[in-house]
This record gives sequence, structure tokens and C-alpha cells, in this order.
Amino acid sequence: MIEVALVDDDTVLRGGLATLIDSEIDMRCVQQHGTVATALAARPAHAPDVILLDIHMPGMLGSVGVTELRKKYPRVAVLMLTVYEEQEKVFEAICNGACGYLLKKATPTRLIEAIREAHAGGSPISAEIASKVIAVFRQLRPPVPEHALTPKEVELLGLLADGFSYLNASHALEISINTVRNHVRSIYEKLQVHTKSEAVAKALKQGILR
Repeated sequence: MIEVALVDDDTVLRGGLATLIDSEIDMRCVQQHGTVATALAARPAHAPDVILLDIHMPGMLGSVGVTELRKKYPRVAVLMLTVYEEQEKVFEAICNGACGYLLKKATPTRLIEAIREAHAGGSPISAEIASKVIAVFRQLRPPVPEHALTPKEVELLGLLADGFSYLNASHALEISINTVRNHVRSIYEKLQVHTKSEAVAKALKQGILR
């Protein structure tokens, strides 16, 4: 059972998301908060698996609150939700530890898929936002440094940056999905990161990906 917490100041939207989540047999909404502060003050029996976090709220912004929520729940996957495609806030939220970033106009089906993907260690990002993130990192990219990634790992990381799932990447590279997972673990170790979004961000910043 995937346990989900909602942090959004829009009561109507929050209620709708809770109903949507509770309608799925493999997940449930266990917390609802209107601000980051109340989410941080909560004392649940155990940590949620996924947090859906709005970026624009009274008090602490969600893009800043990611850091504090991940300190409180180190293993949680934080998935940002927003109405806007703001490069600066997208960049900030991902650098602060968000695993993904979706627009609120995403379909209910896509939202549910994104929760499952985030829980499984993926990095769901709306296509509109992904292109903006890559554009920002490319602008900030320094000269290419030495790195220990193999050509196959760089190729795989490029596919993941373009939104490929592990399964689709395995088909594209003509390798098994278990081999993909082994490559991903190796990439994480070499880049000293813990999520796909962090790996892509670091690879773009270091010029490993172009």
C-alpha cells in the first residue's frame, strides 16, 4: 500500500486528490496539510511513502519546503505539483531533492501513474517542464570534467533524461531491465546521488550530458 501525504493550500483540489488516491486499491491518502509548516509539525505513526507538494503556498514555498520535508522523512519521494512552468522554481525544487514535477493540469490517470513511479524510485516530470529543466541546466553547464561513467551508462542516462522508463530504455539499448537497474545503481554510486532527477541534474551540470 502506497501511503500518500498532500500538502496544498487549495482545499477543494486537496479533497479531490485525496478522493482520487483513495479510489485506487494500492494507495491511500494518509495526511492532508494546507501549509509546509503544518506538514512539518505533524507527528504521524510512520512516514508517508510519497508527498504531493504544491509549490505556491502561504508561508514557506514548496520549492524550499522540499528540503525540510526530506529531513523529516529521509526516504520519502516528494513530487511537486504546480500550475506554472517556472524555470527558477523547478530548478530550485529539484536541486532541493524533489523526485519529480507535474503540472496540475495533468490527467487523473497521469497523476496516479506519477505517484506509483515516484514510489518505485522514478522521476516523473511533465514534458513541458522537462524541456525547461534541461534548458536551464544546459545554460549553467561548465566545461566537461573527467568522470567514471561508461559509454553505456552515459547513453542510458541520456535516455532517462529524455523521459524513458526503465522498460523503454531496456528496449532501446537491447538489454534486460535488470541490467538497466544495475547500470542505474552504478551511475548513482559514481555520481554520488540517490535519485534519477539528481543524476540527470548533476550530469547536465557537469557536462556529461549535452
